Amino acid sequence: MRHALNPFRFVVTAVAGWMNQEQQHAIDYLREENRVLREQLGGRRLRFTDDQRRRLAAKAKLVGRRVLDDIADIATPDTLLAWHRRLIAQKYDGHARRGPGRPRSARELEDLVVRLAQENRDWGYSRILGALSNLGHYLARGTIASILKKHGIDPAPDRIRKTTWKEFLLRHWDVIAAADLFTIEV
Repeated sequence: MRHALNPFRFVVTAVAGWMNQEQQHAIDYLREENRVLREQLGGRRLRFTDDQRRRLAAKAKLVGRRVLDDIADIATPDTLLAWHRRLIAQKYDGHARRGPGRPRSARELEDLVVRLAQENRDWGYSRILGALSNLGHYLARGTIASILKKHGIDPAPDRIRKTTWKEFLLRHWDVIAAADLFTIEV
């Protein structure tokens, strides 16, 4: 039984050695390419964008400190790993997701509140709230008030007293048509 595994071990060892050799050739090529690019830069310092730092730091963390000591050319291993620590800290500090106050309402929901208020001028905050809950959306009365205020829409009592041009024209269309079409010059 032991003699049957030896040819298999030989094949596995040969393939692993060949793959390792291929990887080493690729690494040697990339290192030489880096040297050529550094020679073309001269003594100038490389400037990285945040995206480039993020990509390099992610790869550096996967490679590990010991390997970075051998292969890192464009930044020191300490710098690469410090970038990674800073990126991880930024990822979990929540600054991108948090702002002052409560989270904003979804844009579609905000548009729906505005549309309901404009199409139904006599509806107050509570009536809009009821219509939204019938549609499966749940907002607070104060949120509806804030949305309407943000869009320059007055509360229901003030909206009822003000007539828009569209409403005026629709209500008086028959009179306007009669006045414009059937005038007699004296």
